[in-house]
Amino acid sequence: MRCVIARFPFDLTKDGVLESLKGVKPEEITGESVIIGRRAYPAKQVGQVVTGQDRRDFTTGEVLRAMTKLGFTCRGLPRPPAPLHPSDPFRRASVLLGAPATA
Repeated sequence: MRCVIARFPFDLTKDGVLESLKGVKPEEITGESVIIGRRAYPAKQVGQVVTGQDRRDFTTGEVLRAMTKLGFTCRGLPRPPAPLHPSDPFRRASVLLGAPATA
């Protein structure tokens, strides 16, 4: 499948990606990741290994889009919980029960 990463077209296959990452130790995941085989790899590491380009040349979005097209599972950053509104009854109850009041 033809995928464009960092403005360059690549003909990638699922088997080719699996072969490229065979024996590559995953780095610590601090952001978006791709599940390849039984391992989770940071998206930037996958992009670097598959394309041979510097990580600064592409975005994680480009890698995630390409890996999703190939059928790999991708995980994004977890979303932080929405802040509670000051008039929220649960916040008021928490304050009444002794929790610190935060603005």
